[in-house]
Amino acid sequence: MRIELEIPQGLEDQIRNVVLSTIKDAFSEFAKYTQTKEWMSLKEGAEYAGVSFNTFKKFREMGLKVSEIDGVKRVSKAEIDKFLEYNSF
Repeated sequence: MRIELEIPQGLEDQIRNVVLSTIKDAFSEFAKYTQTKEWMSLKEGAEYAGVSFNTFKKFREMGLKVSEIDGVKRVSKAEIDKFLEYNSF
């Protein structure tokens, strides 16, 4: 079965631009998650883990290790990954 449609040139260009823009946005979002720095603030850590800040605080109560130096709290990407893997079932 073959269906052929005639699409006006202007519409074809608009569709191409929308598709290209969507692909660029998807790659940009992907880059955010793959280029995460090793040590993050707790807010950044929650975003990296894909949970709310309150849920991230619960993770700390459940054993997620956080570094605190002079009141500055940081969590490592490796620690978040390890914690999530350990608590997976």
